[in-house]
Amino acid sequence: MTVELRNIAGTEAALGWAGAHTLVVDRAEGKAGGQGLGFNGGQLLALAIGGCFCNDLRYVAHARGITLRGIAVKVTLELAGEPLLATAATMSVECDLPEGAARNALIAEAERISTVSNSLRAGLPVRIVTAP
Repeated sequence: MTVELRNIAGTEAALGWAGAHTLVVDRAEGKAGGQGLGFNGGQLLALAIGGCFCNDLRYVAHARGITLRGIAVKVTLELAGEPLLATAATMSVECDLPEGAARNALIAEAERISTVSNSLRAGLPVRIVTAP
């Protein structure tokens, strides 16, 4: 899987894309030239954690033949240090399930298979190279 980012002309923000999907990445208005045009890196990390988990809930529900009527996920990312690092993430999960569906089992299975959360827990190595 590969995503790409390029600067947006006339701004100091970047446009990121994967296939036909795009999003804007920027800093808060007034911070290092940021104009608040899009998500910052910490927000994107929290969205990746929560978004992946939402998808995983759907995967597990579909596999079990459960109709998942609604999902509400809140991710709180703790940041500390210099340079600033994400030090912890807490995810609160609500799901609207049919009567008798095992909510805790569904959430536990989604947690077990969650690509982003499991990758972060394992200590995903990041390598930066100069493009040719």
